[in-house]
Amino acid sequence: MSKFPLLSLAPLGPPDIQEQLDSEFEVHLVGRDGTLDELIGRVGGQVTALVTTGGRGAEAELVEALPKLRVIACYGVGVDAVDLAAAARQGAAVTNTPDVLTDDVADLAVFLLGALHRLLVRGDRWVRAGDWSRSGDLPLGRSLRGRRAGILGLGRIGEATARRLEVFGMEILYHKRSPLPDSNWTYLDSPLALAQQCDDLIVCCSGGAATRHLVDAKVLEALGPDGTLVNIARGSVVDEQALVAALQSGRTGGAALDVFEKEPEVPEALVGRDNVVLAPHIGSATWETRRAMGNLVLDNLRAHRDGHALLTPVVPG
Repeated sequence: MSKFPLLSLAPLGPPDIQEQLDSEFEVHLVGRDGTLDELIGRVGGQVTALVTTGGRGAEAELVEALPKLRVIACYGVGVDAVDLAAAARQGAAVTNTPDVLTDDVADLAVFLLGALHRLLVRGDRWVRAGDWSRSGDLPLGRSLRGRRAGILGLGRIGEATARRLEVFGMEILYHKRSPLPDSNWTYLDSPLALAQQCDDLIVCCSGGAATRHLVDAKVLEALGPDGTLVNIARGSVVDEQALVAALQSGRTGGAALDVFEKEPEVPEALVGRDNVVLAPHIGSATWETRRAMGNLVLDNLRAHRDGHALLTPVVPG
């Protein structure tokens, strides 16, 4: 029996996950097996499944070039880069990999905030450069205890982040579309109000047009010179130019960023600042989580192949 054909825009997970995909399906992988245009010309009329990543997504032009497409399996939780309207017109379901990456992404939010306040990156450079022996101790950092953490977007990752920060003795404030029932955390009805009341603003909301530049110059101004910003969501949520200006002028106290507007490009103005911690979009980048994400993609593809219900549909077909 011939294998089920699919188009994959990027390798899937750790090598063993890609090997498993290759063993079970007829995989046409962009880069390895040809360019995207070549593969569309060769198998575009046959494949009913497309594998992509949260960052790559699937634009309308690509979706429309695959007339038999019935499922888009996204290796990631965010589907803002997938043209959901085009998928719906095509009758293609969209799946993602929720839950399995929640803990690692929430952990990273805490690590970034701690690194920023305790000067860990600067301290590492200080020791390696020999400045500890030549110039003495670093300036004092700040404790997390007693600070107010503002969680912008209280979904799975936002809640997990809040629970972790609560353990560090932080007061939790949050903004989402509607307040949580029976919650002891403080609800604010807008990003601006949240920034006015918190010390550290942690961006955990989804990306896409609806949240583009949700954190703008006014929000950063409200955060203030002692406030800091952590972004583990999407680079598009923060107005990067406004953030640079706020940091340069001292109107915002610091930032710790795992995501950027034009990845992998990072503004040079952020790179040289001691009050900024930078990471290369590694929220889910552990062997354990990437394997779990890959297995969930595999399970969704198997369900599609075998005519079963999809495990994690974002948009039903």
